[in-house]
Amino acid sequence: MGKKILYCASTASHIINFHLPYLKAFQDMGYEVHVAVNKEVPIQWADRVIVLPFDKKYLSLKNVKAIFQARKLLKAQQYAKICIHTTLASTIIRVAALSINARPRIYCIVHGYLFNLNNRLKKWFYLIPEKITASVSDIVMVMNCEDYEIATRYKLYKDKLCYINGMGINSSRFKSVSVDQKANHKKKLGYKEDDFLFVYAAEFSKRKNQKLLIRAFSKVRFEKAHLLLAGDGKSLKECKALVKELELMYRVHFLGYVHDIPSLYTACDAVVSTSLIEGLPFNILEAMGCGLPVIASNIKGHRELIEHQKNGLLFETENEEELISNIEEMCYLSSEHRLSYGQMGKEMSKKYILDSVFSQIINAYSE
Repeated sequence: MGKKILYCASTASHIINFHLPYLKAFQDMGYEVHVAVNKEVPIQWADRVIVLPFDKKYLSLKNVKAIFQARKLLKAQQYAKICIHTTLASTIIRVAALSINARPRIYCIVHGYLFNLNNRLKKWFYLIPEKITASVSDIVMVMNCEDYEIATRYKLYKDKLCYINGMGINSSRFKSVSVDQKANHKKKLGYKEDDFLFVYAAEFSKRKNQKLLIRAFSKVRFEKAHLLLAGDGKSLKECKALVKELELMYRVHFLGYVHDIPSLYTACDAVVSTSLIEGLPFNILEAMGCGLPVIASNIKGHRELIEHQKNGLLFETENEEELISNIEEMCYLSSEHRLSYGQMGKEMSKKYILDSVFSQIINAYSE
């Protein structure tokens, strides 16, 4: 092995889900690949997995400890390149690098700034660390137009700002089925052929905003509409309690963590997301690749992927009435109309597949 490269993210799952092809590429180029994440797990194509005590609570003392450990790591290993992902890990690694004179080149991949230009206090809470660490953010890559505008306006990069179409999705994950096949998949899950299945696959959290969707579903006047909620997380218990309170147990179904989301999509009629902030949402991209129409909150990231009444429907964030209207509209659209939404989404998803973006990312890493 020759020079070393460090890949870093807050969670091991993030690396495993999005970055394995790049780890392999760097190994093939002769790099010794180190990965720093929150816990020690086997990661394919990683020569070494390093644990840093990342804590989701931004101001946690564990994150202060992580900064000192990261600084020690960077000084000891003398990496040629550092590729950082996710807001928390990205901030910690860059703060650690601030006081290192002979630091490696840092590539900061933004999976969505946790603020937008209209936020007030929240914007500055996240923007100030970005400004402080901009001097060590040699190459910054963003995944949507609004994040590009943010990075440009506040000069959140040192040498170069790049726009990328995500990290790439393996097109083998896209699964499209015929009408008859979809009916069979519904029956296997215990639903009727004429049931209309909406699905939201996301971590249960305040940011993903499942409670809004549950409240809206309680008022949807389409009796055969069902909502499938896949995932787990901190707000799962509260969401289950809300479903019980609204007596929606027969229409809202909790699936737990689902390993094969594309297979679940084969039984569903539409995907919905009530998220409050996104970079380039993987669940929406997969749904589009599978040919499903989408209902999504009108936020950055979603706006990048959804054209209203072209491949889906957008509603204003937190506008419950508009969300209800969109759900009912989707239910009453003709199957041909929904198919046209799905086909357009499928066509749009092609520019986000791994084959389309891989060389772009590798070239950016080679800057």
